[in-house]
Amino acid sequence: MRLAGLAFPLVRPLLHRLDAETAHDLTIRALKAFPAGAAPAGDSRLAVEAFGLRFRNPLGLAAGFDKNAEVPDAMLALGFGFTEIGTVTPRPQAGNPRPRLFRLTEDEAVINRMGFNNEGHQAALARLAARAGRGGIVGVNIGANKDSTDRIGDYVAGIEAFSHLASYFTVNVSSPNTPGLRGLQSRAELEQLLARLNAARAAQAKRPPMLLKIAPDLRQDELEDIAAACSGGAVDGIIVSNTTLSREGLRSTHAAEQGGLSGKPLLTLSTRQLARLHLLTGGAIALIGVGGVHDAASALRKIRAGASLVQLYSALVYRGPGLVREILDGLSAEVSRGGAGLAEMRGADAEALAHQSGRGT
Repeated sequence: MRLAGLAFPLVRPLLHRLDAETAHDLTIRALKAFPAGAAPAGDSRLAVEAFGLRFRNPLGLAAGFDKNAEVPDAMLALGFGFTEIGTVTPRPQAGNPRPRLFRLTEDEAVINRMGFNNEGHQAALARLAARAGRGGIVGVNIGANKDSTDRIGDYVAGIEAFSHLASYFTVNVSSPNTPGLRGLQSRAELEQLLARLNAARAAQAKRPPMLLKIAPDLRQDELEDIAAACSGGAVDGIIVSNTTLSREGLRSTHAAEQGGLSGKPLLTLSTRQLARLHLLTGGAIALIGVGGVHDAASALRKIRAGASLVQLYSALVYRGPGLVREILDGLSAEVSRGGAGLAEMRGADAEALAHQSGRGT
């Protein structure tokens, strides 16, 4: 898979002549067409223990790239320590009308209003079952159908469907592209959601860890409510954060498009929220930092803000698959230079990063 990284500078201009979703679909097809190969061993010093799992390194692929569990092994072979499929909903869903995915090249950002387009539980289940036994950490990001009359029931259905195959669950209540979904982040609704999900988990023979994915656009009091609702073992971890509705400081022509913004402009906002949540929870809940990660320095910033693990997706659009090895090499160099492991770095700058200003890089 290293060849993919070397070829990207040649392929990128061709891909970027296509609309963003067509280019993404072609990328998935290409990854499916070639054998994934074995995942690289990597630097053992980068291994992380979090919510009962051992990750060979802290860098993961965020949900949204592999919605239908088509290429988890190909992404692990690139060097990712884990990958997350979905968001998957109980029934297949077409999502919002196209165009719904936009590159903001000048900002190294992406706006999407996909709307949980996916092939549904059964398609993802079949693919995950086919790869069972291959190893590697593959999380399942679960959501609700847009027209569902019982959204919490849709999340329960995800727990029941995937518990025997998922390495972990992510409960996605923070997409801005399903009307009303973010309301599930309010304390009363969140407590009700988590209570039903934990009851469903208790009935399963296998109980993978369960994480909550939150929005970056929350006020301090809303973060406090989430920290309280997630305490006491209600969740095993929290992912900070999903895409933002903010458009501050953007230069690209597509900046006015509706949807969630990801990529470099999200780094400061999402890292600030990550640091605040780390402080609110006293480091007692494992956090995954996502939003704006585009190099080793930004990945390290997430860790020093309080993240045990880090995810990316949008940066691959601009920097290609070689970015995975670049970030891991940079983290290895930092461990060698500073003498401290990743666990010792976790949260070291949380107080300062919780009060950083601005929304840019």
